[in-house]
Amino acid sequence: MSSLDEADVMPQDPSPIPRRKFHRIAFLLAGLYNIGWGMVSSLDPQWLFRFSGMQPLNHPPLFACIGMIVGVYGILYLEVARRPEHGWLLAAVGLLGKVLGPLGMAVLLVQGIWPLKAIVLCLTNDLIWWIPFGLYLRDAWPRFRETF
Repeated sequence: MSSLDEADVMPQDPSPIPRRKFHRIAFLLAGLYNIGWGMVSSLDPQWLFRFSGMQPLNHPPLFACIGMIVGVYGILYLEVARRPEHGWLLAAVGLLGKVLGPLGMAVLLVQGIWPLKAIVLCLTNDLIWWIPFGLYLRDAWPRFRETF
């Protein structure tokens, strides 16, 4: 056996997280949503601008790239759904993005750069996920600390 005892690496009986089934469903839905949104935004990067009445983008590949990034996050959320006992850090990064996105949107709205109708972006991509992601992080925190 190596100098590092196996018990120090991983607990023998990892504790499950509370509401495991709920969290698995929530992250499955988040993953599928992000992948779908990413595909739509990559294939039609002008949709938000048409919907909100803004001028079309001069460089639509930039929004398509954002769609690709959002879609990749969906793969990470599917991993949290698959293994909720090991997804705390992935979900924490996801929630951070879901908080920072609306902050950036608020700046655009307050400055009058984007119209209020563009808030649909944050309602569907961010705000609706705050409660399930936050609840998961609270429930999974003790397990994360056990294995950290």
